[in-house]
Amino acid sequence: MTTQDVPARSAGLTDMAAALDGGTTTSVALVRAALDRIDASRTTLNTFRVVRREAALTEAAEADRRRAAGEHAPLLGVPIAVKDDTDISGENTAFGCAGDFPVRQHDAEVVRRLRNAGAVIVGKTHSSEVGQWPLTGNPTYGHTRNPWSRDHTPGGSSGGSASAVAAGLVPAALGSDGAGSVRIPCAWTNLVGIKPQRGRISMWPHPESFYGLTTHGPLARTVADAALLLDTVTGNHPGDRHRRDSPTVSDAVGRDPGRLRIALSLKLPFTATPRRLDPRVRTRITALATTLRDLGHEVILADPDYGITFGLDFLPRSMAGIHDWVNALADPSLVDRRTRANAHTGKLLHGLPLRAALAAEPRLRGRVGRIFDRVDVVLTPTTATPPPTVDAIDGLGGWATDKVITAACPYAWPWNVLGWPGVNIPAGFTDDGLPIGAQLLGPDNSEPMLVSLAAQLESVLRWHEQSPAGWW
Repeated sequence: MTTQDVPARSAGLTDMAAALDGGTTTSVALVRAALDRIDASRTTLNTFRVVRREAALTEAAEADRRRAAGEHAPLLGVPIAVKDDTDISGENTAFGCAGDFPVRQHDAEVVRRLRNAGAVIVGKTHSSEVGQWPLTGNPTYGHTRNPWSRDHTPGGSSGGSASAVAAGLVPAALGSDGAGSVRIPCAWTNLVGIKPQRGRISMWPHPESFYGLTTHGPLARTVADAALLLDTVTGNHPGDRHRRDSPTVSDAVGRDPGRLRIALSLKLPFTATPRRLDPRVRTRITALATTLRDLGHEVILADPDYGITFGLDFLPRSMAGIHDWVNALADPSLVDRRTRANAHTGKLLHGLPLRAALAAEPRLRGRVGRIFDRVDVVLTPTTATPPPTVDAIDGLGGWATDKVITAACPYAWPWNVLGWPGVNIPAGFTDDGLPIGAQLLGPDNSEPMLVSLAAQLESVLRWHEQSPAGWW
């Protein structure tokens, strides 16, 4: 990496759009530089499964022609990456799996919206297999690595997107979050990640994903960039099972959130496996609570009432979703044995268990939502530990794998069951330089409030001014 490349890899989504608007650069220059950074890191960071060099440069040249002709669009000519669970016309979608996959004939709705905004999609980023683990790597494509430490995972399942953004290969990326898969990798790579309200972003060509657990979400270095990308892809398709109105979340960036009442919750939601909050994470989250008090907010100790049966609503939906994806593969025998076991469990949980889980959701919303009679926002750790090593689950059996991932990531998944918004914000680093994240969690339709609060914290903590060393 050259000294001249440092400003380029630290430029964000709004920076690049402004440079294009001002005529100080071209889309071809930005896209070529992004592609060169991606190529230089493929054997080190290993973030991309598909790189669209020829197609992206052609699209960038067209974006420059459109600008020269006087056209304008929010992201016209800006390079973007998307996770490899998302269809792009002319590419296949592997979702972390081995095998041969058909070339998709149509863009997913979020990709259509990105194109309408003028974005140039440079490639598809790695995911864990069928999105089920918070680490990104498998024998098919190897480990995706964390820009802050080559020995550690960037998280998952949107680990390729997080690694690409944290390393400055692209200014922002799209991921998906079904149990924390945007928020967890953002926590472990010093990024902002938004899991929006269910139904805010279309999952089409699927009416819903993982029975309502999963939604797309943006990963970026700043709140403004994440909000801009969220606004770009927000909206519905006629076939969507879940639909919501589309507020302009970017308007909340820089807006005073007012004095909020915030619940600091360190209690771990119940899982059937051992888990413990790492003292290093506890220290950073409590320091963040102090910053919130200094900003004038009231912070109290209070926990949502998850109960001990919350996971019974999550498990059938997640496992049935894994079964659906694996069952659609041309050769399911090629996936990891743990994935096959989960898919078999999902087959068993279809029917009555799945229907019961879906029917229980309104009751769970009522129980957990009672905390919002007392507070506006819930602050929790995003993960219970700093990022594990890249090989933390390699070669393990199913139960041993579950123990590792639930010990590291017990905090994020309840908000997927509820369908409510959550925002990961950087909360600092361990003494050895590993990133830690915090969640700002809100009730129904609270993205503008969460984004306003996150932007206020960013103006004080300035996390976007910290970048990894660039060892790749």
